[in-house]
Amino acid sequence: MAAPRWLRPRARLAAALRCVRAPRTWKPRAQQPPPAEPAQAALYVHWPYCQKRCSYCNFNKYIPRGLDEESMRSCLTREAQTLIRLSQVQRISSVFFGGGTPSLASPLTIAAVLETVSRCAHLAADAEITLEANPTSAGASRLAGFRASGVNRLSIGIQSLDDAELRLLGRNHTADEALGTLEEAKKLFPGRTSVDIIFGLPDQSVSSWTGGLEELLQLCDDHVSLYQLTLERGTSLFKQVQRGSLPMPKQEVVAEMYESAREMLRDVGFRQYEVSNFARNGALSTHNLAYWQGSQYIGIGPGAHGRFVPRAHGESLREARIQTLEPDSWMKEVLAFGHGTRKRTVLSPLEVASSTDAPRSCPFSACGTLGLLWTARLWASVGCWV
Repeated sequence: MAAPRWLRPRARLAAALRCVRAPRTWKPRAQQPPPAEPAQAALYVHWPYCQKRCSYCNFNKYIPRGLDEESMRSCLTREAQTLIRLSQVQRISSVFFGGGTPSLASPLTIAAVLETVSRCAHLAADAEITLEANPTSAGASRLAGFRASGVNRLSIGIQSLDDAELRLLGRNHTADEALGTLEEAKKLFPGRTSVDIIFGLPDQSVSSWTGGLEELLQLCDDHVSLYQLTLERGTSLFKQVQRGSLPMPKQEVVAEMYESAREMLRDVGFRQYEVSNFARNGALSTHNLAYWQGSQYIGIGPGAHGRFVPRAHGESLREARIQTLEPDSWMKEVLAFGHGTRKRTVLSPLEVASSTDAPRSCPFSACGTLGLLWTARLWASVGCWV
């Protein structure tokens, strides 16, 4: 597969004219305009389909029945074009394909979205392009196809290396399958393969958690994301715990799991740069940092969230935007209006300054009830990173 057009050398556009600001003058009781937003944004792309629903997950996801991927591809590219032009950003700093299970999408769909992005704004040849992958839909040839389409970073949902825990979570892969995918990914994306793992599971002990993590740290690449299990209403795992059939570990035990993991990661060279994210050898995720630092981001696809200034409408304040959840309804809206934005909320400068929302969940809750507990501590210990 030939390299996509947006990766080939091309002439630089003329530098955009910079506005010359007059010196500020003090005007009693006059309201100062909000500071100008940088002319760049991150881009989140939501692929809403999965092969099955995991027992703990309440993300916006659907089991496809006769999926028309060509129509979905067309709508994703059209919404990307509409919202990037609406934002008038000149540069897309990173792209993240999340879900759902975006590794179920074809490499052609991934390439089409990236081609569209590069036509609407500058997307550097070395920009971080991440795709989430599930072990059962990420064989070696498929991963190679994603790399040829422009993906240069992979995030693998391993979640556990214990087959009993994987069955409890409703995962459709085994530990061996997950490790096989990890090995293939490291060959294709060396230094740019991340793994997700969950702790605080029913009946999980500190020793079983640290034993699995120790095994993973012997095999993983340079980025690890730890997530405390959060029981979400409407999920089958939530119902089992509510019925009393599954005992959850006490918060003191979960806190010990988290502290033990931090120590283990630190001992093998990882540094923590966010509540849930750890990296070594400089492998921090540009996209994760965009959320953590409260930067603009555009969300496309069913149920995606975004936070950016719609400058093409003459606006100067950032908006929080949510796309229509259900894929078929979202596609109809995209075909009719160019985008499927269902809700828009204008944010005050204070809300922008205090916001670190991610497109599917807030990073403060990424470690469940521990999130807020550790936030102040993290600013003190890793604030220099972010």
